[in-house]
Amino acid sequence: MTDPVTWMDAYVRAWHTNEPADIGALFTDDAAYFTEPYARPWRGRDAIVRGWLEREDEGGPSAFEYEPVAVEGETAVVKGVTTYPDRVFSNLWVLRLDGEGRCAEFTEYWMEQPA
Repeated sequence: MTDPVTWMDAYVRAWHTNEPADIGALFTDDAAYFTEPYARPWRGRDAIVRGWLEREDEGGPSAFEYEPVAVEGETAVVKGVTTYPDRVFSNLWVLRLDGEGRCAEFTEYWMEQPA
């Protein structure tokens, strides 16, 4: 399995650049990206890039800290905290990575922390 920390480092870079090539390089051709556990996923690399860019952050200062909490075979669970100047989110992500360093399935669980 690809190291989830290496993949997450690339994810954070793509999150900051919002460059389509950076985003696309994270995912397999037929990947599924669930923005919420029960939402209809973005399917395929092109749809993921398009969906990502439609929801991109507006810029400004932000930070993301994360750590893998479980890794089993191709699946990793990553716990993270996303901090913006006016709000903070707790994240739990489930990743299914392939042996080439790309994500085949990504599911986000997130909630805003109380002020």
